[in-house]
Amino acid sequence: MTAAPENEILQPDTHGVRRLEFRALGTPCVIQFRHADDRAAHHFAAEALDWLSGFEAKFSRFRPDSIVSRVNAAAGSDWVAVDPEMERMLDLSEGLYNLTDGILDVTMLPLLKTWDWKTVHTRLPNVEEVKAALALTGWRRVQRRPGAVFLPEKGMGLDFGGFGKELAVDRLARMARERGIKDALIDLGRDIFALGGNGRHPFWHVGMDNASHPGTCVGGLALSDRAVSASGDYARFFMHEGVRYGHILDPRTGWPVSNGMRSVHVVAQSCLEAGVYSTAVFVLGARDGIAFASRARHVEVSAQTTGEPVSTRNFAKWMVKAA
Repeated sequence: MTAAPENEILQPDTHGVRRLEFRALGTPCVIQFRHADDRAAHHFAAEALDWLSGFEAKFSRFRPDSIVSRVNAAAGSDWVAVDPEMERMLDLSEGLYNLTDGILDVTMLPLLKTWDWKTVHTRLPNVEEVKAALALTGWRRVQRRPGAVFLPEKGMGLDFGGFGKELAVDRLARMARERGIKDALIDLGRDIFALGGNGRHPFWHVGMDNASHPGTCVGGLALSDRAVSASGDYARFFMHEGVRYGHILDPRTGWPVSNGMRSVHVVAQSCLEAGVYSTAVFVLGARDGIAFASRARHVEVSAQTTGEPVSTRNFAKWMVKAA
């Protein structure tokens, strides 16, 4: 996690926008914001980095001393005491599992390990390995009591990666508001919340990646007081014996999603909501995914597929033409 910023890093540009670049939660991050007071601006930046550091230390499965790692290490043997913040994360996990009918499932860690991105390029998991990992998943198997949680079988594990960044984006946006910042763009690995405008316009411009030509955009979004999140396999995939495998797994089958989807962009009132729907729509596919998202209020979706792009009725109102 990056340390508190040096003074020169946060110097405002001609539009008053200060820019802080760093790495957190395993991804490149950028916070842009407008604040006239240098001291207050640096205080906000340091506070944001400090909060992110604590969040990652507590909830990352890659940190051996995190609460998540302690729960996973005790799988099949012991209950683990949890504090109110972890209780809320578990409550949220259950709510998202129910909302998406199991598409968002924090118990997918055995599958994530089976499809380890560092090894699957050279060795594809076999059917029995995937079945064994799938048998260790399922939120309904998690046992809870006030102040404690238990994973009943060795090999089970929790991973909050499916919504952790989005939750952090929303928290930093609230922090900016609480500090009197009216204009900010919080971007944690392309999970984004746009607050106010960029000093030139009463909105922030966010590009939409072109899944057919990575590195280019199919258009852009003009966002203010809205979040956007994207899911896609156009950047992270590999070919094996002529078959294309992406990095997004379907928890119902244990295999990478293979339904013709290439990317999904979702605009919503919170980054958590945007991220949940982008993942769910991608896994469900164009027809079922758009139908699912259409039942939600203030959620708009655009999906790029191997066929024609599809979107919800009002997504276009957020779009601007590509430069």
